[in-house]
Amino acid sequence: MLSSIRRFRHVFAIAAIAMAVSLVAVDFAEARRGGGFGSRGTRTFSAPPVTRTAPNQAAPVDRTMAPRPQQNATTPNAARPQNAPQNRGLFGGLAGGLLGGLFLGGLFGMLMGSGFGGAAGFLGMLLQIALIGGLVMLAMRFFARRQQPAGGPSSAGHGHAYQSPQGEGRGFQIPKIGGLAGGVGASASQAVRQASDATDEIGITNRDLDQFEKLLKQVQAAYAAEDYAALRAITTPEAMSYLAEELGENATSGLKNDVRDVTLLQGDLSEAWRENGQEYATVAMRYSSIDVMRDRNTGTVVQGDPDNATETVEIWTFVRKPAQDWQLSAIQNAV
Repeated sequence: MLSSIRRFRHVFAIAAIAMAVSLVAVDFAEARRGGGFGSRGTRTFSAPPVTRTAPNQAAPVDRTMAPRPQQNATTPNAARPQNAPQNRGLFGGLAGGLLGGLFLGGLFGMLMGSGFGGAAGFLGMLLQIALIGGLVMLAMRFFARRQQPAGGPSSAGHGHAYQSPQGEGRGFQIPKIGGLAGGVGASASQAVRQASDATDEIGITNRDLDQFEKLLKQVQAAYAAEDYAALRAITTPEAMSYLAEELGENATSGLKNDVRDVTLLQGDLSEAWRENGQEYATVAMRYSSIDVMRDRNTGTVVQGDPDNATETVEIWTFVRKPAQDWQLSAIQNAV
């Protein structure tokens, strides 16, 4: 049996490395599929108020160049993005450094011919990893208890919550859209901010709302046509960089996104504000479109329905400087 283990030790090592690489690739893919991209200024890591069009909180922006606020002792939870993971799991931080070092050291030892010293050495290494992992987990739990606030877990997240304002949220209605749906659904917690006249700090006009609808269609059309010049004119440089990255990935995969017949069905203003000499407006939009993925060479549909429109709800943020037009700054998925 010992001779069999020695014979296949290189195979086991290569298989283990391949599995580790595949896990890293999966983690990267999951991160890339996150909830949103772009920037909402200083509110990038704050959830926008919910609206009648999007009654649940938007997915957090996970691809952004905006600096993450620094935590401080007086407001320990204020700078933490909502729904962000509180730790990196067993293979993160200190545990990852120790276990990863042992794991890679053993693998490279096998590949270089030194081996584990037979079955006993291999089992010994596994026992060492298990013992160190257990000690690290106990230490992490101990420090986590010491850092827990005196009020207990139930008090977390409530100190900085906003009480829902009375009355219905302000919604925008373009004549061809028709009536908006009823008020915010029961799924919206009372601790979640809801859109209202108070969340519009700059006074968005009907002309602004018309431009938001126009930009929705322009961005979708330019994206489908892979018109980089058009996208640069109607998006911020940061938003453009993420859109260009997605288009590049599609091209590398031999795919092309075909989006047409975009129609805004319903929309609400979530919030609007000024900062650093610029104006921001975040709106929830429900729209229908024919959205499919095609093979770049043959035009064959590989994903989506080319004959039936689908509905999408997204949170778009626009920004403008004085005397300039609005540009797309961020897009978040509706949860």
